[in-house]
Amino acid sequence: MKYRTYFLMAGLATLLQATSGWAAITIPGADGSDGILYVPSNTTMVIDLSQAVSGAWDADNSANAGSGIYDSNKWAVVFKYSSVTVEPGATLSFKNHASRAPVAWLVDGDVTIDGSILLNGANYVSAPEIAEPGPGGFRAGMGYYTANVGAGAGFGPGGGGTESNVRGFGASHSTTVSTSPDVYGNPSLVPLLGGSGGGGSELGYGGGAGGGAILIACSGTLSIEGQISANGGNGHDRSYSNTDSGGGSGGGIRLVADTFAGSGLVEAKGGTGGSYPGGLGRVRLERVTNNDSWTAIAPDPSVVGLPAGDTALLWPTSSSPVVKIISVGGETVPDDPRASFGTLGADVALAETNTTHVVIETTNVEEASSVIVRATPRSNASYTETTASVDTVVSSSPLVIRWVADIPVSAGYCAIQIHVVRP
Repeated sequence: MKYRTYFLMAGLATLLQATSGWAAITIPGADGSDGILYVPSNTTMVIDLSQAVSGAWDADNSANAGSGIYDSNKWAVVFKYSSVTVEPGATLSFKNHASRAPVAWLVDGDVTIDGSILLNGANYVSAPEIAEPGPGGFRAGMGYYTANVGAGAGFGPGGGGTESNVRGFGASHSTTVSTSPDVYGNPSLVPLLGGSGGGGSELGYGGGAGGGAILIACSGTLSIEGQISANGGNGHDRSYSNTDSGGGSGGGIRLVADTFAGSGLVEAKGGTGGSYPGGLGRVRLERVTNNDSWTAIAPDPSVVGLPAGDTALLWPTSSSPVVKIISVGGETVPDDPRASFGTLGADVALAETNTTHVVIETTNVEEASSVIVRATPRSNASYTETTASVDTVVSSSPLVIRWVADIPVSAGYCAIQIHVVRP
């Protein structure tokens, strides 16, 4: 069950401070302990995020240099490079961690991307398989398989629904399409979050998966002559009928640097899906100096200027809202659920029933908020959404509230996610 809803030039800097007052921005945790990332020209590299060690994101990773650290509290696989270079013609992509967490690069030097960095969601696949997202995104809905295993909705807070095993709808993110859910996330991409999956259709074709999410934060120059892509996967398009599957929505790309440069491409677009494409993702740019003329950024980015010498905000603050599922059907939910649909076993196993009781805990979330429980079966049905009610105010400082909801369930695997709409 997934409930994530919700983010050196030292010597030179010293010299310049003495003469001009300039100082590079500070990237917390950027200690270079993962070494240099270099992808040679005309090569393909896949970073296997499942090899990341589990621990605190800001721990020294020299003993496992290049593997990264998976921090379940931040829901991110974090790499701390001294510099990054992706040469022309090179392609860098990722294999998902079991949590499908997004990627964060904290770099204490320069980042030069003349090739391609890809975090795209996979295109539709035939049932009973479901398309995998880019890291930080969400899986697609399954297509119709047999009389007893019908199509399913896409996963994620904006996952597209499925209608009577006929068609699958596109997923939402920063924009919404067809009959998809409302938009989710925020322009700052704090916390970092990718795209959602499109719904499956009657012809046995699943939807497109959600685009992934990446944070690249460097204290030097971020130059892009190549591309960074976190697009949603394509759904199946018959063109001449109303039985398409839905496209996945675009993911999230957050770029933080002292200086931007280059003329490359940055995109987080939705996947195609005939009549039911996926919505746009989000792009966030934060910099002190802007020398860029990037040929295309899609969608239109959120742009923020940073003061010289500023310290980048990487994660939600201690006063940010937090939401988690405490129990389902009386069974305690693990701290780091995976919704593996049988690959690793169920996060919570329940006796067969028509409804079950869910207990949610929020921190720094007002009582006037709407706490919405989304249940998405792996097959045979679209998603349902149920608004939880306040059960107990646990404390007032910080504000901690327990909420409860009774949600419909059926036999088989189901992912449960929570999202909060604050007043």
